[in-house]
Amino acid sequence: MSASTLIGFSSKMYFSHARMLEWARTVAETCAEHPALTSRAAELFVLPSAPSIDAVSSILRGTGIAWGAQHCHPDDSGAHTGDISAAVLAELGCSFVEVGHAERRRDHGEGDELVARTTAAVLRNGMVPVLCLGETEQTTATAAAEVVLAQVDAALADAPEGRVVVAYEPVWAIGAPQPAPDAHIRAVVAAVRSALSATEARRGSAVIYGGSANPGLLTRLSDGVDGLFLGRFAHDPAAIRAILDEAGARV
Repeated sequence: MSASTLIGFSSKMYFSHARMLEWARTVAETCAEHPALTSRAAELFVLPSAPSIDAVSSILRGTGIAWGAQHCHPDDSGAHTGDISAAVLAELGCSFVEVGHAERRRDHGEGDELVARTTAAVLRNGMVPVLCLGETEQTTATAAAEVVLAQVDAALADAPEGRVVVAYEPVWAIGAPQPAPDAHIRAVVAAVRSALSATEARRGSAVIYGGSANPGLLTRLSDGVDGLFLGRFAHDPAAIRAILDEAGARV
């Protein structure tokens, strides 16, 4: 599994272009020299909406903070109006691409087959897929782990070798006031970690938690996760710095 704490942020469709750039500038100014990043105890990546990727890359380039995209098409080119390919994202210097988020499944009908093809496209183009996986209804940790492991198998069935990030996001916890219970998160993450560790093809992979992840959670979970995938709680850039403080304290 990942040797450093991995912290990701997706802006979803909340930010205007101007606010996204303001957010990125603030994070670059206040976090790029954070000891957790300069020592490589932590790794930070940012996923803006597609129109902002190029401008955000200009702000973050040279800071050690990575950037990526929230979605891509499974084909590298073709007659796909309005889509963006993994090949183009790679040209823009993207390192990470979010795949299979519950909101994409809900709003666009994305299923396991498309998630698998998209995962393969991201890896084929030299980037890291951030696989958003999780059970839809609150259940036991054992049952949740079974669901997530099946999703992992489906997503990676025909994927090329390479690092992957599994963002465990129980759908029932997305947008909720609080994340899933700590013990539940640890149990599901442990099962996914074990599965990924069993294959040499996934060297350097990580399992992070999303789903109302907030400051303080990383400390509570300790080494039970490889990091966090942040949403609305990181709209204030100060939250990024606070979580980097937590990541540094884990070393």
